[in-house]
Amino acid sequence: MAEVALTTEERELLDGAGGPAVALAMRLITGLARTLGARSLIPITSAHVDGCLHHGQAGLDFAERLVALGGQVAVPTTLNVGSLDLLHPGLVRLAGTERRDARRLMDAYTALGAAPTWTCAPYQDTQRPAFGEHIAWAESNAIAFANSVPGARTDRYGDFVDICAGLTGRAPYAGLHLDENRRARIELDLSPLPAHTLRLAAAWAALGHLTGKLASDRVPMLTGCPEPVPEDHLKAFGAAAASRGGIGLFHVVGTTPEAATESDATQGVPVEEVHRITPAILRAARDELSSPNPGRLDAVSLGTPHLSITEFAELAALVRTGPPMSPTVEVWAATNRTTAKVAESNGWLTDLESAGIRVLVDTCTYVTSVLNPQTRHVMTNSAKWAWYAPVNLGVAVTFGTLPDCLTSARTGTVTRDNTFWH
Repeated sequence: MAEVALTTEERELLDGAGGPAVALAMRLITGLARTLGARSLIPITSAHVDGCLHHGQAGLDFAERLVALGGQVAVPTTLNVGSLDLLHPGLVRLAGTERRDARRLMDAYTALGAAPTWTCAPYQDTQRPAFGEHIAWAESNAIAFANSVPGARTDRYGDFVDICAGLTGRAPYAGLHLDENRRARIELDLSPLPAHTLRLAAAWAALGHLTGKLASDRVPMLTGCPEPVPEDHLKAFGAAAASRGGIGLFHVVGTTPEAATESDATQGVPVEEVHRITPAILRAARDELSSPNPGRLDAVSLGTPHLSITEFAELAALVRTGPPMSPTVEVWAATNRTTAKVAESNGWLTDLESAGIRVLVDTCTYVTSVLNPQTRHVMTNSAKWAWYAPVNLGVAVTFGTLPDCLTSARTGTVTRDNTFWH
């Protein structure tokens, strides 16, 4: 195992010049660097911490230990969703020790100087990295987006490593920080898909699911898109690809910044395999995200990842043009605090609440106790939610477009329009 070459400043931090919390964090970062075979560390400009959800005592002990040692982040650091909606505390059904510990964990991270963003989509909130910036982000969809859409550079980091990078301002110079690991190795040719399908946000979510399945942890390249792909479509794609597979970076030729041409995306090296994606293949991927014979519809979940301002505006417009939701169907829309404030000032929150849609911030419906305990069947337009929720929540899921979800919520019966999938 190669030794990591530290700068004088980094060795001083390791030896305690920055305090005991930073020294502890440096031990973890340098240990990871050795494991990854990194020859050095890289300074970072921001961190995003995924470990804000309370999963047990170890995570709480670690965060509170860093606080007790006087830790403070060295670079701007944002926080992923927690286990509570702190603005609407009654929406999450946690009580007693569970609620107390969930709040303690969230408080510990803010005590370390991290910004209380509580969102899985910091790139559409307060923290947007620039092209080529080295960052240390956790949360799979945030990693995929940051690497692919603005062209920043982060490896796939997880709990503990994320906050240690924030405290030290360093990350191992390995993985997707390196040019050679960013070239495309597998191609998905989308030219057989009609343009109207490629304009559908849900189609990009299903494409992400398919890409994660085909590529696993390899960097994929998507070709054959006749038009630039909107940012929220790329968000849905990356979230699905990162949850179904191990995708930390993707290239869409003609859209993403490292893929002006196919040769740019592949760095001139032929890809290992090519898959032509037909409408039938895409429909099959979409249908993998739905449970067979799900029964009556109990709930609809929107906003995984958190709704952007553009998505919230679209939702509000669709809500205003039709009847309210069925009283037998819970409808949830999750977003970040910044977007919720914009929605409130524009009157969108009132529109949603009048129609029977509840808005959730700071957390997400598939990671904590928000849905009614009697819920058995949920519809969603998120491929990530559809992939995780059956195991996380024990529910049946139907995947559809946003209009499909709202139509179904109004009638209490699942309705899907297949027009755009052919």
